[in-house]
Amino acid sequence: MTVTTIERDFVEIDGRRLETAWLAPARPDASTIVMLHEGVGSVALWKDFPERLARATGCGVLAYSRYGYGASSLLEEKRPVEYMHHEGEVVLPAVLNHFAITRPVLFGHSDGGSIALIYAGRHPDAVAGLILEAPHVFVEDLTVTSIAGIKEVFRTTDLGAKLGRYHQDPDRTFWGWNDIWLDPRFKFWNIEAYLPAIRCPILAIQGLDDEYGTRAQLDAIQAATPATEIVLLEHCGHSPHRDQAAAVLDRSAAFIEALLRAG
Repeated sequence: MTVTTIERDFVEIDGRRLETAWLAPARPDASTIVMLHEGVGSVALWKDFPERLARATGCGVLAYSRYGYGASSLLEEKRPVEYMHHEGEVVLPAVLNHFAITRPVLFGHSDGGSIALIYAGRHPDAVAGLILEAPHVFVEDLTVTSIAGIKEVFRTTDLGAKLGRYHQDPDRTFWGWNDIWLDPRFKFWNIEAYLPAIRCPILAIQGLDDEYGTRAQLDAIQAATPATEIVLLEHCGHSPHRDQAAAVLDRSAAFIEALLRAG
């Protein structure tokens, strides 16, 4: 399908300046997909995936960089344990209201998947569907170990310079994420209480080589929300849309087409 030009802008949400990227839908009956990035992600780090997703589905696609990421307002303080709760309960509703988006499909990666679940648990009638890549609903030892490992990589390699391609201040972005996940208080972070209220279908995708989480996360979602389809991808790490893009696009397009048929 033909994809329109990306419209890039900034909006004021929750007292912060957030960068946005918008692709208009190619079909009149299409939903809007709202993309929620990972813990060190941004609009730019999605690369060409939003365009490919728009082309595969015909949907409109909105991506935005959360506070402290990409070209959005710089992080000015340490992130609290509840930072994802604030994003799902305050910021995302305000973003949807600003763009007059109703019943979106939320496409969330890692932290973004957790934010999508929080929003859907709070607003069960306001979401058409969830596509989740490697979401977190509780903290696993594997996750903490890997995040501690990437801390040393950041300190001793050029990872910061690489992140600088996608964030205006990669140091603030990285440490804002890394510090809170390694904070002893974060060990008890858990959003499973939001899951039983979710009513929409869920497509939950995990790489079998994911270094930041296990299938236990998806099993917990499916146990509380039976309308969950689990997809496990071989030769795939924590970022399925990068490691197995074709499979993610195919599964996402089929999932969204089923939503449209169901009305």
